[in-house]
Order: sequence, then C-alpha cells, then structure tokens
Amino acid sequence: MRLRWEIALVLLLSVGRSAIYSVLGLIRSLQRDVALGDQQTSLNPAADAEAFWDVLYGFLGQAFGLVPVALAVFLLWEPGMSAFRRIGLDFRRFGGDLGRGVALVALIGIPGLALYAGGRALGLSLLVEASPLSTSWWTIPFLLLAALRAGLTEEVIFIGYLFDRLRRLGWGWWTIILSTAALRGAYHAYQGFPAVIGNFAMGVVFGWCYRRWGRVMPLVIAHTLIDIIAFVGYPLAVALWPGVFGPLPSPSGTPTPAPSPTA
Repeated sequence: MRLRWEIALVLLLSVGRSAIYSVLGLIRSLQRDVALGDQQTSLNPAADAEAFWDVLYGFLGQAFGLVPVALAVFLLWEPGMSAFRRIGLDFRRFGGDLGRGVALVALIGIPGLALYAGGRALGLSLLVEASPLSTSWWTIPFLLLAALRAGLTEEVIFIGYLFDRLRRLGWGWWTIILSTAALRGAYHAYQGFPAVIGNFAMGVVFGWCYRRWGRVMPLVIAHTLIDIIAFVGYPLAVALWPGVFGPLPSPSGTPTPAPSPTA
C-alpha cells in the first residue's frame, strides 16, 4: 500500500497532474464552437523582455520544476547504491549515450514533425505558437533550460522511477512500457490527437530502449535535443513554412504574419 501511495504522490506532484490538466484542456478544446484545427496552443509563451521579475520568476519556475525529479531520485536511492548509477543517469558512458541519443532524435524527431504537419493539414492538431527568439538575451537560455527540465522530468519519472516501482508491484515489462507510454501520450493531449499518438510511440520506443540499455541518460539527451529543436528551431520553421506551422507571434505575444523566407 505504501508503494502505491508513493507512486500516486509523485505522479500528482509532477507529470500526472500535468496529464490531467492536458486531457481536460483537450476536452475543453473539443467542446468549443471553433474546430480543433482552427484553435491554437503555446510552447513557452514569451514574457515581457524588459521585466527583471519575469526573468527571475521564469528561471525559478524552471528550477522548481526539477524538484519532482529530485524527489524521484531520492526515492530510488538505497543504502550502498546510488540512484544515478541505478537508472543510468550519469556520465560513465557519455560518448555512447550521446550517440544513442542523437540516433533517437533522428528516429523520433523527424517522424514527429511530419505527424504534426499532417495533423495540422487534417485539422486534428492545435496550432502551437512559436516563442520568438529575438525578444531578449535570456530567451534562448531560458528555452534551453526548459528543454533540459522537460527531458529530465519525463525520462527520470516516466522511465527511471515508474519502471522500477511498477516492476516491484509485479508488472510485466510490456505492461509497464505500454502503460507509461499511454501516460506520456495523455501528458501531451493538449496539443491534439497527433501529439497523443506521437508521444505514445515515443514512449514505447524509449521504454524498449531503457529495457535493453538500462540507462536513462541517452533518453534524456534525445528528449532534450528534440525539445531544443522544437523550442528554438520551431520559430525558424514558422518563418519558412508559415502555411504549415502558423503565424509567428510578435514580442507582445500577439500573433503576426511570419516574414517571407526571402525577406
């Protein structure tokens, strides 16, 4: 019973809470009079570039967002056994982890981009607003930190923590892989149905890789790189293909037409 309560508390503190709000967000989107394909959602909406407190609170928010990761690692720690070594979140094999992470980016990232574009064309995905890169000096560092936090949060909790705890409850490997992949899909439901499908597939691949490699680090690297491409590279894609990816928001957060690629 204690183990079940522990799992519930960690999920409610982190990805479980977000998954619930995400599913509710999708339900609310479906209940609106506007078609799902004509609605939009945001990735890292821009704050006032000149506001010191916005910057401070933004970075503090990212730092506090890592607390559930620290809690999961703490709960995985056992006497005489480092939790970092146990789930493979260390730098002992960084070269191999980096290579595997880059390979996963190619395997997951490119099809994911195509899935989003297809979802937009079919009206099944909400328009994801790009965060403008030119608002201030801290925008890109903030986005890089956000990508790292997302990679650590999802992979340490979805993979490192849940795989260990669910195995202790007697779950089979494929039951764990499919269940955590479903949770990962629900966590991104606010972006629309293609995002649910894409993240479920990502969860299956990442879960299988963890089962085979026994290391979270390549998954964190891959997830972080994918999010860096999404957070930083996405505004460039908006400028190049505005018809597919949507309008580029102005620094005030109001969407404005994207500049022509030849401008």
